Amino acid sequence: MSGNGNGAATAEENGPNMRVIRVGTRKSQLARIQTDSVVAMLKAFYPGLQFEIVAMSTTGDKILDTALSKIGEKSLFTKELEHALEKNEVDLVVHSLKDLPTVLPPGFTIGAICKRENPYDAVVFHPKFVGKTLETLPEKSVVGTSSLRRAAQLQRKFPHLEFKSIRGNLNTRLRKLDELQEFSAIILAAAGLQRMGWQHRVGQILHPEECMYAVGQGALGVEVRANDQDMLDLVGVLHDPETLLRCIAERAFLRHLEGGCSVPVAVHTAMKDGQLYLTGGVWSLDGSDSMQETMQATIRVTAQHEDGPEDDPQLVGITARNIPREAQLAAENLGISLASLLLNKGAKNILDVARQLNDAH
Repeated sequence: MSGNGNGAATAEENGPNMRVIRVGTRKSQLARIQTDSVVAMLKAFYPGLQFEIVAMSTTGDKILDTALSKIGEKSLFTKELEHALEKNEVDLVVHSLKDLPTVLPPGFTIGAICKRENPYDAVVFHPKFVGKTLETLPEKSVVGTSSLRRAAQLQRKFPHLEFKSIRGNLNTRLRKLDELQEFSAIILAAAGLQRMGWQHRVGQILHPEECMYAVGQGALGVEVRANDQDMLDLVGVLHDPETLLRCIAERAFLRHLEGGCSVPVAVHTAMKDGQLYLTGGVWSLDGSDSMQETMQATIRVTAQHEDGPEDDPQLVGITARNIPREAQLAAENLGISLASLLLNKGAKNILDVARQLNDAH
């Protein structure tokens, strides 16, 4: 089986009618920008194909008055898109990888993980606080974030600040920051601000010692039907090997911890000289209790590999037949090993208490 996907397109390109690939996406401006970037990459590989974008609203887009961690639904931003995929209304769906649960519903797989952009979190300040940092904001300043992960880490690091939930798409959150006098700053993913062309609003980038990022943050995932070999071949060319392996390790860590958006879990990964480094941590809701560790594994990504029929192609919801299987398994094992280390040291208690408190509030 070829991993380059060219065979998937050739027969259709030579036919009298140009083939149309239907691409599902959320309706927000950022989601559309992200989807357009993936479609542009696919067009570069397959100039003979046409792409039609199908935009829809998801549960997470509709429920805007509740913190994400309270809604209790793992597939907040994906369920409606997967429903369209299942009904054959679209051929593939573009997601922010951090929105995709580590266990996908049966019948779906992530067929491509594109090259990761900046995975860090960024601080955007109210106009009157431009030039400040979180450290220099006045006592009791209110910082907006929709993420328990960010709030827990930053409360621990900046105890003079107060953290409050803020929901809505990027446009809405920036408008709330600028127009209401409620927030001194808000925390957003740097990648989203970059994709929207709003780099000028970034007042501070949070580095790992201040705030580690979410699993998969900064990467885009392309979801397809697991049995659609044609589409798997087509999108597989978009896999970025380093991003893929880092994200497999991160997702395996989160899955083994049984974490999700209702508990504060964060990661940091790096590839250097054939070594994959994974730092992972868990926090109590207020950040007072925490635990983090770092592990590394040797990863070889040189030789191409083709799965035999006996192989289960999916690892943490991802199918990547054109990336060496041995490297993928090493990345997955790294994530599982780090999660096991933390669990053995008592991380389960921190997570259980965080879950209970989050459910109670």
